[in-house]
Amino acid sequence: MLLSGPPGLGKTTLARIIAHELGVEYHGTAAPALKKPGDLVGLLTSLPERTVLFIDEVHRLTPVLEEYLYSAMEDFFIDLTVDQGASARPIRFQLRPFTLIGATTRDGLLSRPFQDRFGIPQKLSFYGVDELAKIVARSARILGVETGAEAAAEVAARARKTPRIANRLLRRLRDWAEVEGDGRLTLEIARKGLEREGVDEVGLDGMDRRILKALLTHKGQPVGVKTVAAMVGEEPDTVEEVYEPFLIQEGFVLKTSRGRMLGARGYQHLGLKPPKDVGALEDGGLFKE
Repeated sequence: MLLSGPPGLGKTTLARIIAHELGVEYHGTAAPALKKPGDLVGLLTSLPERTVLFIDEVHRLTPVLEEYLYSAMEDFFIDLTVDQGASARPIRFQLRPFTLIGATTRDGLLSRPFQDRFGIPQKLSFYGVDELAKIVARSARILGVETGAEAAAEVAARARKTPRIANRLLRRLRDWAEVEGDGRLTLEIARKGLEREGVDEVGLDGMDRRILKALLTHKGQPVGVKTVAAMVGEEPDTVEEVYEPFLIQEGFVLKTSRGRMLGARGYQHLGLKPPKDVGALEDGGLFKE
């Protein structure tokens, strides 16, 4: 199974749920931890039968390790070449049956042959406010925080449609509830805490607003992601994988073939009237991807 989508949507949690439902062991790792074929062979040969193996950020596997996984995924064996030159010889390791679940925020970086070997590709999307409100209410019960329905809905509305962010905000608001009140998370405390945390009514934080203002300074001209990242002091990959998906989906930013531009909603959020050509692009202009 290949789980793809923006960070924080629950790919790791879903892999654990699958292992629990199958009644088998769960073993999780991250692709950067697998640096050479010996690391992969040692991991696969040590797995108990029917184990769910979860590889996070699977797009960061090297092409060599991807190819080693081909036979492991299809026929449960892996061939490793030992020694070099004339004395090189292959050794076949027979593997116990296992389930491989890969998670990625950038499925386009996986090679096509590797993608095709995942029998169940699933793309996760952002959550709705009602769904997030249920998650916030459940997390509040786990944390032992009494939370009203209005407060849970307020946190959900400002969580960028992402469960991880909703839970992070809830943990901070729990502190606000203990300091500012009697431990109960009310709507008033939720709003005050979120405001002091720098999260506005639509869920944008300080970095989001800096990205919008960086695009605004270019006066409607497309900007490359590396330029945006340099202007806001963040890594390009972080801007592209963490901040952009929500901003693009919600219409704050436009991603065109020439670069990023401020969308109509981005102009409105900054208190400005969007230019006419921005509306044309959003309706399907020449430069829209």
